[in-house]
Amino acid sequence: MDNIKAAELLERLLSQEKIGELRGALMMMNPVDIAEYMDTRETDRMLRLYRLLSKDISADVFAYMSDEQQQKLMESIGDTETASLISDMFVDDAVDLLEELPANLVRRVLNNVNEEQRKTINRFLSYPENSAGSIMTPEFCEFHEGVTVGEALKYLKVHSVDKETVYTLYILDPGRRLIGTLPLRKLILADEDTKVETLMNPTFLCAGTLDDQEAVAELVRKYDLMSVPIVDKEGRMVGIVTADDIMDVLQEEATEDIEKMNALLPSEDEYIKTGPFTLAKNRLPWLLFMMISSILTETIIENFEAHLSIAFAACIPMLMGTGGNCGSQSSTLAIRGLALGEISPSDALRILWKEFRVSLIVSFVLALLSFGIQKFVFSREVAEAAIISCAMICTVILSKSIGCTLPLLAKKLKLDPALMAAPLITTIVDVCSLLILVAFAAMI
Repeated sequence: MDNIKAAELLERLLSQEKIGELRGALMMMNPVDIAEYMDTRETDRMLRLYRLLSKDISADVFAYMSDEQQQKLMESIGDTETASLISDMFVDDAVDLLEELPANLVRRVLNNVNEEQRKTINRFLSYPENSAGSIMTPEFCEFHEGVTVGEALKYLKVHSVDKETVYTLYILDPGRRLIGTLPLRKLILADEDTKVETLMNPTFLCAGTLDDQEAVAELVRKYDLMSVPIVDKEGRMVGIVTADDIMDVLQEEATEDIEKMNALLPSEDEYIKTGPFTLAKNRLPWLLFMMISSILTETIIENFEAHLSIAFAACIPMLMGTGGNCGSQSSTLAIRGLALGEISPSDALRILWKEFRVSLIVSFVLALLSFGIQKFVFSREVAEAAIISCAMICTVILSKSIGCTLPLLAKKLKLDPALMAAPLITTIVDVCSLLILVAFAAMI
């Protein structure tokens, strides 16, 4: 049954007060689809639906609901239900929830959980935003040296339901320091009397609690990991970051980069839920910067007006547009390479040499075409057409050089390379291309 038909069925059963059939229909649906349906309901209906869910899936459904609906639900349920809900959630999901709730609701939630849960949640909330510690979960399968395969399997049958993932098991020493990892498949296939430490992989990858979440995401992407163990400053294992959390990180980082590359201040809220004043505030700084910087081009044109014939003035948009596009192409590839770890600032000379050779090929093709258009379509003088073509060559070479080096420079300076994207590069190239044209024009 597709989502539309399922939503229609739920709506009909809810309207007809067929509670038993409604509960059965909900149990046949995926928690993600249930959460999506509940996001479209009014608060009272959403609350009725939520209370029909079994304890097994209610926490999962809640975790997939939107921040707004989660807050409405938390405001509507009692203290007992609140405590039960938080207890059933994985710690990382509970922390994500509390980070979005207003202070009064956070206090209420923390007052209704037991002391151990409160300490755990407060510890996770204390990690810096966007750090590995802020997205990890302490619910992982751990074993100590000396445990046999049979004992480990018995433990998993009883306790694995409360763990975030069981695909990778972690072997710890008495000081809780990670000494190896063990795939679940290898454990299942081994003899029951075998010690787990004889099966473990002693070479493993891990991250620190204060490491940037992007670095953890890069580990998962590069090595195809299902989860990454997280250790504290003393090397003790305190949690794991799972692949589903990494997917959220990648989505957040990609969205942030796209916004920066298009001259927008990053926003954590959904577009449809963001007010017009907030959207305007996020757009204005870069728009003001680019408007003010464009005054430079106006100043150049005004000061060198005597050197700009009608032919030269008419080709300014073409030169600026081509230069901006060339710079954007190079910057996009550079930013992508930096994001994927394919290049680094130390490769600057190699990248610059490659882009220089590319720009020579591209610029000569564009210059020849430009010369033909200026000469035979617009009937320009040979000298004018040649100057425009020469300006085209220099503009393309310069813009591609700027486009590939600015992101590398930003990375070197510990800035986000996405800042050096299309809007900024286009502004710089516009000024440079106009100066090039004016310089050639002044020669004659």
